[in-house]
Amino acid sequence: MSTDQAPVKNGVASTATHAHHMLGQRLKSLRLGRRLSLRELAELTGTSASFISQLERGLTGASTASLNQMASALGVSVAMLFEDSAAGQRGVLLRSERPSLPPSDGCRKMLLSRPPLSDMEVYIGEFDIGGSTGPALYTHGDAHEMLVVLRGIVEVSLGDVRHVLEEGDSIEYATSTAHRSENIGSGRAEVMWIIAPPTSVRAELDQYRAWKPLAAR
Repeated sequence: MSTDQAPVKNGVASTATHAHHMLGQRLKSLRLGRRLSLRELAELTGTSASFISQLERGLTGASTASLNQMASALGVSVAMLFEDSAAGQRGVLLRSERPSLPPSDGCRKMLLSRPPLSDMEVYIGEFDIGGSTGPALYTHGDAHEMLVVLRGIVEVSLGDVRHVLEEGDSIEYATSTAHRSENIGSGRAEVMWIIAPPTSVRAELDQYRAWKPLAAR
Protein backbone atom coordinates (compact mmCIF):
# COMPACT_ATOMS: atom_id res chain seq x y z
CA MET A 1 0.00 0.00 0.00
CA SER A 2 1.32 3.47 -0.84
CA THR A 3 2.54 5.57 2.09
CA ASP A 4 2.47 8.90 0.23
CA GLN A 5 -0.63 10.02 2.12
CA ALA A 6 -1.69 9.59 5.70
CA PRO A 7 -4.75 7.36 6.08
CA VAL A 8 -7.98 9.27 6.40
CA LYS A 9 -9.71 8.81 9.72
CA ASN A 10 -13.03 10.57 10.13
CA GLY A 11 -11.96 12.99 7.43
CA VAL A 12 -9.14 14.44 9.54
CA ALA A 13 -6.41 14.08 6.89
CA SER A 14 -8.55 15.51 4.10
CA THR A 15 -9.61 18.40 6.33
CA ALA A 16 -5.99 19.20 7.15
CA THR A 17 -5.07 19.08 3.45
CA HIS A 18 -7.91 21.48 2.62
CA ALA A 19 -6.78 23.84 5.39
CA HIS A 20 -3.22 23.80 4.05
CA HIS A 21 -4.51 24.52 0.55
CA MET A 22 -6.67 27.46 1.67
CA LEU A 23 -3.84 28.90 3.77
CA GLY A 24 -1.47 28.60 0.82
CA GLN A 25 -3.84 30.40 -1.54
CA ARG A 26 -4.44 33.17 0.97
CA LEU A 27 -0.75 33.60 1.71
CA LYS A 28 0.15 33.80 -1.99
CA SER A 29 -2.61 36.33 -2.67
CA LEU A 30 -1.45 38.58 0.16
CA ARG A 31 2.22 38.24 -0.81
CA LEU A 32 1.57 39.17 -4.43
CA GLY A 33 -0.66 42.04 -3.32
CA ARG A 34 2.27 43.39 -1.33
CA ARG A 35 4.55 42.86 -4.35
CA LEU A 36 6.87 40.65 -2.33
CA SER A 37 8.92 37.86 -3.87
CA LEU A 38 9.28 34.51 -2.11
CA ARG A 39 12.81 35.49 -1.13
CA GLU A 40 11.74 38.89 0.24
CA LEU A 41 8.99 37.38 2.40
CA ALA A 42 11.43 34.72 3.59
CA GLU A 43 13.89 37.42 4.67
CA LEU A 44 11.15 39.29 6.54
CA THR A 45 10.03 36.17 8.38
CA GLY A 46 13.31 34.38 8.98
CA THR A 47 12.24 31.38 6.89
CA SER A 48 13.27 30.16 3.43
CA ALA A 49 11.86 30.78 -0.04
CA SER A 50 11.47 27.03 -0.56
CA PHE A 51 9.45 26.69 2.66
CA ILE A 52 7.10 29.51 1.68
CA SER A 53 6.74 28.02 -1.81
CA GLN A 54 5.71 24.68 -0.31
CA LEU A 55 3.35 26.45 2.07
CA GLU A 56 1.67 28.35 -0.77
CA ARG A 57 1.19 25.11 -2.71
CA GLY A 58 -0.45 23.45 0.29
CA LEU A 59 2.34 20.89 0.62
CA THR A 60 3.15 21.67 4.24
CA GLY A 61 1.86 23.43 7.32
CA ALA A 62 3.48 26.10 9.47
CA SER A 63 4.14 26.57 13.15
CA THR A 64 2.31 29.21 15.17
CA ALA A 65 5.52 31.23 15.38
CA SER A 66 5.96 31.18 11.58
CA LEU A 67 2.34 32.18 11.02
CA ASN A 68 2.72 35.09 13.44
CA GLN A 69 5.83 36.26 11.60
CA MET A 70 4.12 36.02 8.20
CA ALA A 71 0.99 37.79 9.38
CA SER A 72 3.09 40.62 10.82
CA ALA A 73 5.14 40.94 7.62
CA LEU A 74 1.97 41.07 5.49
CA GLY A 75 0.16 43.52 7.78
CA VAL A 76 -2.70 41.21 8.75
CA SER A 77 -3.78 39.13 11.72
CA VAL A 78 -3.16 35.38 11.86
CA ALA A 79 -6.92 34.82 11.66
CA MET A 80 -7.01 36.72 8.37
CA LEU A 81 -4.55 34.25 6.86
CA PHE A 82 -7.27 31.61 7.13
CA GLU A 83 -10.14 33.65 5.70
CA ASP A 84 -11.66 32.07 2.61
CA SER A 85 -11.03 34.64 -0.11
CA ALA A 86 -13.58 32.86 -2.30
CA ALA A 87 -16.18 33.82 0.26
CA GLY A 88 -14.99 37.40 0.09
CA GLN A 89 -18.40 38.98 -0.17
CA ARG A 90 -18.15 40.99 2.99
CA GLY A 91 -21.22 43.01 2.21
CA VAL A 92 -22.19 46.62 2.71
CA LEU A 93 -20.27 49.06 4.89
CA LEU A 94 -22.70 51.65 6.23
CA ARG A 95 -21.52 55.24 6.53
CA SER A 96 -22.28 55.12 10.25
CA GLU A 97 -20.02 52.09 10.68
CA ARG A 98 -16.91 53.33 8.87
CA PRO A 99 -13.75 52.68 10.92
CA SER A 100 -12.05 56.00 11.63
CA LEU A 101 -9.00 57.57 13.17
CA PRO A 102 -9.58 60.23 15.85
CA PRO A 103 -9.98 63.67 14.22
CA SER A 104 -6.69 65.54 13.86
CA ASP A 105 -5.87 68.95 12.33
CA GLY A 106 -9.54 69.34 11.39
CA CYS A 107 -9.56 66.10 9.38
CA ARG A 108 -11.28 62.78 10.01
CA LYS A 109 -9.87 59.87 8.01
CA MET A 110 -12.01 56.76 7.49
CA LEU A 111 -11.12 53.34 6.10
CA LEU A 112 -13.42 51.88 3.45
CA SER A 113 -11.34 48.84 2.46
CA ARG A 114 -11.85 45.73 4.57
CA PRO A 115 -8.63 44.20 5.95
CA PRO A 116 -6.71 42.23 4.97
CA LEU A 117 -5.68 44.60 2.22
CA SER A 118 -4.16 43.00 -0.86
CA ASP A 119 -4.60 44.94 -4.11
CA MET A 120 -5.54 48.43 -2.93
CA GLU A 121 -6.74 50.52 0.01
CA VAL A 122 -9.45 53.19 -0.03
CA TYR A 123 -10.04 56.00 2.46
CA ILE A 124 -12.45 58.90 2.90
CA GLY A 125 -11.27 62.19 4.41
CA GLU A 126 -13.63 64.80 5.85
CA PHE A 127 -12.13 68.25 6.41
CA ASP A 128 -13.46 71.09 8.53
CA ILE A 129 -12.92 74.58 7.15
CA GLY A 130 -9.16 75.04 7.16
CA GLY A 131 -8.62 71.39 8.05
CA SER A 132 -5.72 69.46 6.57
CA THR A 133 -3.76 66.22 6.64
CA GLY A 134 -1.29 67.98 8.94
CA PRO A 135 1.17 70.87 8.95
CA ALA A 136 3.89 69.00 7.05
CA LEU A 137 4.07 67.13 3.76
CA TYR A 138 4.42 63.36 4.16
CA THR A 139 5.24 60.20 2.21
CA HIS A 140 4.30 56.54 2.64
CA GLY A 141 5.79 53.63 0.71
CA ASP A 142 6.20 53.64 -3.07
CA ALA A 143 2.74 53.04 -4.53
CA HIS A 144 0.25 54.79 -6.82
CA GLU A 145 -2.26 57.15 -5.18
CA MET A 146 -5.33 58.94 -6.51
CA LEU A 147 -7.18 61.69 -4.65
CA VAL A 148 -10.73 62.52 -5.73
CA VAL A 149 -12.55 65.58 -4.38
CA LEU A 150 -16.09 64.58 -3.48
CA ARG A 151 -17.11 67.93 -2.01
CA GLY A 152 -15.64 71.39 -1.50
CA ILE A 153 -12.35 72.94 -2.61
CA VAL A 154 -9.09 71.24 -1.69
CA GLU A 155 -5.50 72.31 -2.23
CA VAL A 156 -3.14 69.39 -2.85
CA SER A 157 0.57 70.08 -2.46
CA LEU A 158 3.05 67.82 -4.26
CA GLY A 159 6.44 68.97 -3.15
CA ASP A 160 6.63 72.69 -4.00
CA VAL A 161 3.76 72.49 -6.51
CA ARG A 162 0.21 73.28 -5.38
CA HIS A 163 -2.99 72.22 -7.13
CA VAL A 164 -6.46 73.59 -6.35
CA LEU A 165 -9.14 70.97 -6.96
CA GLU A 166 -12.91 71.34 -6.87
CA GLU A 167 -15.72 68.82 -6.60
CA GLY A 168 -15.26 66.03 -9.15
CA ASP A 169 -11.59 66.83 -9.80
CA SER A 170 -8.86 64.25 -9.17
CA ILE A 171 -5.09 63.99 -9.07
CA GLU A 172 -2.63 61.07 -9.19
CA TYR A 173 0.89 60.82 -7.78
CA ALA A 174 3.41 58.44 -6.26
CA THR A 175 3.10 57.97 -2.50
CA SER A 176 6.87 58.51 -2.32
CA THR A 177 6.26 62.13 -3.39
CA ALA A 178 5.88 64.43 -0.39
CA HIS A 179 2.23 65.51 -0.34
CA ARG A 180 -0.39 67.29 1.76
CA SER A 181 -4.09 68.18 1.42
CA GLU A 182 -5.97 71.16 2.87
CA ASN A 183 -9.54 72.44 2.71
CA ILE A 184 -9.30 76.01 1.40
CA GLY A 185 -13.02 76.43 0.75
CA SER A 186 -15.74 78.11 2.80
CA GLY A 187 -17.48 74.86 3.76
CA ARG A 188 -16.76 71.27 4.71
CA ALA A 189 -14.72 69.28 2.19
CA GLU A 190 -14.60 65.56 1.50
CA VAL A 191 -12.07 63.52 -0.48
CA MET A 192 -11.37 59.91 -1.36
CA TRP A 193 -7.89 58.37 -1.45
CA ILE A 194 -7.24 55.22 -3.50
CA ILE A 195 -3.82 53.60 -3.07
CA ALA A 196 -2.46 50.59 -4.96
CA PRO A 197 -0.79 48.50 -3.79
CA PRO A 198 -1.49 49.16 -0.09
CA THR A 199 1.17 50.93 1.95
CA SER A 200 -0.42 50.67 5.40
CA VAL A 201 0.86 48.05 7.81
CA ARG A 202 -1.23 46.11 10.29
CA ALA A 203 -0.34 48.37 13.24
CA GLU A 204 -1.70 51.39 11.35
CA LEU A 205 -4.92 49.65 10.29
CA ASP A 206 -5.53 48.48 13.86
CA GLN A 207 -5.90 52.13 14.94
CA TYR A 208 -9.14 52.53 12.97
CA ARG A 209 -12.29 52.15 15.08
CA ALA A 210 -16.03 52.51 14.47
CA TRP A 211 -17.05 56.15 14.60
CA LYS A 212 -20.20 58.18 15.21
CA PRO A 213 -21.35 60.55 12.46
CA LEU A 214 -20.49 64.23 12.92
CA ALA A 215 -23.47 66.33 13.94
CA ALA A 216 -23.02 68.86 11.11
CA ARG A 217 -22.97 67.71 7.49
